[in-house]
This record gives sequence, structure tokens and C-alpha cells, in this order.
Amino acid sequence: MSVSFAFAAARLADAGHGWGIAIFPLVAAVFAAVFAVSLARRYAARRRPAMGLWTIALAMFAAASLAMFLGVIDGWSEAEYRVYWLFGAILNVPYLAMGEVYLLTRRRAIAHTLFALLLIGTAFAVWKVAAAPISTAALDTALPLGKDVFGDGSAPYRISQLYAFPAYFLLLGGVIWSAWRMRGRPELRNQTGGAIVIAVGATIVAIGSGVGAGFNVVPLFSVSLAAGVAVMYLGFQMTARPATRPAERTPT
Repeated sequence: MSVSFAFAAARLADAGHGWGIAIFPLVAAVFAAVFAVSLARRYAARRRPAMGLWTIALAMFAAASLAMFLGVIDGWSEAEYRVYWLFGAILNVPYLAMGEVYLLTRRRAIAHTLFALLLIGTAFAVWKVAAAPISTAALDTALPLGKDVFGDGSAPYRISQLYAFPAYFLLLGGVIWSAWRMRGRPELRNQTGGAIVIAVGATIVAIGSGVGAGFNVVPLFSVSLAAGVAVMYLGFQMTARPATRPAERTPT
């Protein structure tokens, strides 16, 4: 038993597993869970669709970060990687972007239609990720790449590109449009500022995941998870502030 344990410990150490890099996704999971509860309370009080969608996005972020923590600390299981990939690589950013759509557009018919499409896409992604075969050999590294685990041409890997990239650019496009719309309208300042900060937080995670996963720099990816979710929550807080109204001039 001791020989087997020593061998397993050595294999995990060689693969880069350990508390030194696992602590950050754990912190990110805790932050995201706490922030999700906070947003859920606000949604229950105000019933703003954006808050509800961001609550879902943060819950997904928490689940993906927790799965990453478990995978890094003691080796990945198939279930952990499926949760990490589904909620972290595929669905998280689309739900963030959908919340921004509800925040920035007054045309509810457009937002409702996009949300219906997102629900269909979510069901499709869950089905494909749950049913996809996994290369167990690829799970031996600290941060396995989706193209190695599922296959370069596999449905889960392609879906992540099809969902996350357009949603991210939609997030950025919404910020640019909102900034243009805010000109001369201080009552929109909190919404626009919050949307910008949310996009910055998503960018921190995107850069950290892209560079960290692509070059197997797990500490960078781990730190970016915790930093990105904290910045995004700051943006959520900003959008929840009361609108700033222009001061009325006193007649002279």
C-alpha cells in the first residue's frame, strides 16, 4: 500500500498537481459561490433578468473552478473534466453575454429570442459533453487541453469555440455600443461602467485560460480565475447602483 501511494504521489507531482496551484481555483470557486448567492438575493428582490443570468453564470463559474481544484489536487476524473469543460469552457461566457443583452437593450423581444436559443444551445452542449468519449491518458496532466481529452475535431471541443468566442465578442461589442450610447447621458454611467468592468474580468479569465492552458502554465490560469471573478463581481455591483440623474437647474 505504501509503495502504491508513493508511486501515485510521485506521478501527481510530476504532472504538476498540488496545493500550490490548486488553491487559486478553490478561492475562485468560493468567491463565485458567495457572489452567486449575493446576486440571487438581488434577483429575488428585483427580478431583473440580467441579475438572474449572472447568478447562473457565477454558479457555473463556481462549479468549473471547483472541478478544476479537484482535478489539480488529486488527478482528474472524467466527471470532473466534463463539469469543468461544460461550465467553464462552453456555457459560462454565453450566460454572461446574455445578461449584458438584457441589461443594455430595451427590446425585450430580441432578448427573449436570444435567451430561448441559448437554452436550446445549453441542452445541446450538455448532451454532447455528457456523451463524448474521453481519453483517460490525457487526464494525467495538471491542466488537460480539451482537444487532447475529447479530440481535436470532437463536438465538445468545437462547441466551446462556437459558443464562447462569439459570446465574448458580443460582450465586448455590447460594451462599445453602451459607451457610445452613454454620451451625454449620465444616468447610463453605472450600467456602462459595470458592463466595461464585467468585460475586463472576462478578459482576464480568457487571457489566463488561453495562455495558461495553451502553454501549460497552470499557476497563471489558476490566478486568473480568482482575479477575473472578483473583477466581474465588481462590475455586477456597479450595474446594481441607482442610476445617476442629471442635477436639475434652479431657475434664476
